[in-house]
Amino acid sequence: METRKFRRVYVWELPVRFFHWINVLSIIILAVTGFIIADPPAILSNKEASDFYWFGTVRFIHFATAYVFFFNMILRVYWSFVGNRFSSWRAFWPFSKKMWHNFLHVIKVDVFLANEKKPDIRDISIGHNSVAAFSYVMLFLLALVQVFTGFGLYSSTAGWWLPKMFSWVVPFLGGDFIVRTIHHTTTWLFILFTLIHVYLVFYHDWLEGRGEVSSMFGGYKFVCDERLKKLEEEEEIEEPVDKEELEIIE
Repeated sequence: METRKFRRVYVWELPVRFFHWINVLSIIILAVTGFIIADPPAILSNKEASDFYWFGTVRFIHFATAYVFFFNMILRVYWSFVGNRFSSWRAFWPFSKKMWHNFLHVIKVDVFLANEKKPDIRDISIGHNSVAAFSYVMLFLLALVQVFTGFGLYSSTAGWWLPKMFSWVVPFLGGDFIVRTIHHTTTWLFILFTLIHVYLVFYHDWLEGRGEVSSMFGGYKFVCDERLKKLEEEEEIEEPVDKEELEIIE
């Protein structure tokens, strides 16, 4: 069996990891509080209503977390212009020959589990593979749907100017009912994405052993020398790879 030399490569920068885990916590909190708001449990109590404000607290947590989720999105978009090559918006741009080739490879090998006659080392993605990149673009669009519909529903009772900017959403889409339905359905799409995402991350970590899971905590993945050399030769890269940018650790 061929033995390869692997190096630790700094792929996910600290801000990217912060954005990721803030998103994780935000989505969990928003989903849980959102389901309670959609179908609040009947809690009987002989306390005065003013002393028993649990539902108002749930709504406050939901709205506060929505702000965190929204501003985290804005900061992530900003980082896609100033971060390294793996967090750059170019890594998510699907309209290139290289991206489509990798997309088909991932579908064939990872999804349909087909064997390759002539494996190409360039098909091993250092950052996101093309299918993951495409799914994150779709997730970003779903997040925009949640932001617009969520703030649109909140705008009528909000006291701040930011949610009121979305007051046009509800009448534009045809009323509260349809907007709540869209908001609720998109939540389930987030949950479906999360289940698939977690499964694939652990699957690749087990299959490839390159630190897929730990990289989102420490930032580093293990990449073979041959793959790093091919990275410099890829047609889509105009300049050689800056080893300081990759922060390779022997």
